[in-house]
Amino acid sequence: MASIKSRQWIIGHKNSFEGLKIEENDVSDPGDYEALVKLHAVALNRRDVMIAQGTYMRPTKDGVILCSDGAGEVVTTGPKVTRFKPGQRVVATFFQNFIAGKHSLENVMTDLGGHHDGTLREYAVFNENELVDVPAHLSFLEASTLPCAALTAWNALYGPKPLIPGDTVLTQGTGGVALFALQFAAAAGAEVISTTSNAAKGEKLKELGAHHVINYRNDENWGETTKKLSLNGRGVDHVIEIGGPNTMAQSLKAVSIDGEIAVVGTRGGQDGEKASSSSTTHQPLCDIRRILVGSRLQFEEMNRAIAVNKIRPIIDPQVFKFDQVREAFQYLADGKHVGKVVIEF
Repeated sequence: MASIKSRQWIIGHKNSFEGLKIEENDVSDPGDYEALVKLHAVALNRRDVMIAQGTYMRPTKDGVILCSDGAGEVVTTGPKVTRFKPGQRVVATFFQNFIAGKHSLENVMTDLGGHHDGTLREYAVFNENELVDVPAHLSFLEASTLPCAALTAWNALYGPKPLIPGDTVLTQGTGGVALFALQFAAAAGAEVISTTSNAAKGEKLKELGAHHVINYRNDENWGETTKKLSLNGRGVDHVIEIGGPNTMAQSLKAVSIDGEIAVVGTRGGQDGEKASSSSTTHQPLCDIRRILVGSRLQFEEMNRAIAVNKIRPIIDPQVFKFDQVREAFQYLADGKHVGKVVIEF
């Protein structure tokens, strides 16, 4: 195959988005079980911002190519590849060695944009087992949002206590995980209660299927309010906990007996006084589960549900170009977005 040049964004130095830099390299030919993919879109996650700022909780590879989420098209494959053909639209998995089952130290260390080079590049070579098909009704921009935020939301709802019709789900905010969780829950026939700090965002949540919206800035006891609003006042079966220590106390007030709190992030920061209040007598009556994205098998299950229900990811209207990466990172860091921030190229 003729030599292909690929531009890519890497971390030159951490602590500032100005440390992100673009470089150009030759693309290697795919091996026997590999596919060369031309990437067309990348979606940003809060994790990417933290890695760029040097605040991520886990170590990362020096000079790593950024980002975990990307969608593209197979250009060519190795001679022993059976899962994909040139021209197929694909998305890479967040963990490159997590097909199914439980997490292990080995597969946790295969995260794109962290320990392994990520997707913010024009071309990449992947093992065929590290790719999944794009649902037919989605664009490249929409598909690029699936590997982290969508799969995290899916795992949060369909874990050891899978969501069933009539369950009550609580989502927090209008970030990617929260909106995917709302869409998945609504498609499954669940009651959805959502929190936000903004009336306009509240209307968007209702448009997507939220039965009740609570402005948490106007209601400091939104956990109790959530429980009262839930069907028969029994509480929430599935809490999608985005805020972390600062919102956990309210989540514990909202959750039902034998419900589950799926801990996704720490968007609300670390407030010791509020965090300590989560030590409550109600805590032992629910399960608290930390979510770390999901496996390829879960990804494929999720994609079937997305295809059947024609679910479309929510993308922020401000879409960035390949040479606007620093601006895209800043936009996400400033919290100006609703849904996913996407870069197209």
